[in-house]
Amino acid sequence: MLIEIELVHAATGQRVVRARAIAAEGCLAMALGEGATAEEAEEKARSRLTAQLEAQTSGQPRRPGRPQPSAAAPVDPGQHGPGQHAPGQPHAEQPAAPPEPAVEPAVQEPQADPEDWSSELANLDLQLQRLGWSREQESTYLARAFGHGSRSRLTTYADLMAYLKALEALPAGTEPERAGVPLKRSDLLGQCDQLLGQLGWDAGRGRQLLESQFGRSSRQQLSDSQLLEFNMLLEGELIAAGQAGTGG
Repeated sequence: MLIEIELVHAATGQRVVRARAIAAEGCLAMALGEGATAEEAEEKARSRLTAQLEAQTSGQPRRPGRPQPSAAAPVDPGQHGPGQHAPGQPHAEQPAAPPEPAVEPAVQEPQADPEDWSSELANLDLQLQRLGWSREQESTYLARAFGHGSRSRLTTYADLMAYLKALEALPAGTEPERAGVPLKRSDLLGQCDQLLGQLGWDAGRGRQLLESQFGRSSRQQLSDSQLLEFNMLLEGELIAAGQAGTGG
């Protein structure tokens, strides 16, 4: 088994590290750690990852007494589900309802981008001058962060701002090969889906946590930093569920 450590976010006074356990069959577990330094964040990520792996080895990570998710949506009181019929009515087969999604599908509504990006692009040039990066070094960083080496391929305002904020958080002299890359919302949503699946939570349970911690009913109403925090809360629930299941 290979433990993969990656710095996924860097901002002033905040570092986020992702730890993944990789085996021949794929990713066994994944955890995030947040701290003031990369070392502190890595230590937390490793600790969370170890706890997840121990929970997987010791038993199924679910809280005792929590109902398992159903493959079909629950039947409302007073209604007759598939395979049932009201007295005096002929029996009729009904198709099973589709599974209820956890929280809601990870689809983000597109937002209209500003037409004028000139001030942001000018700020980017100032940040590159501050860092002392050449165009080649910028291309190296863009390839790591966005999968391509050209600023002109940043086609959404959200990506442009993520790039700008990431550069602003870097100290002068940072090497592009080691600089923290922006945290991608799609990655956060993907990890959220994975954690909800491991917990076996239905839509109602996920919304309950969102409402109690953030006062929101949908993940799409969270900022990227709040979504990161939500994922960390889910990781904590997963670890606690594993410990409760083993009597620890």
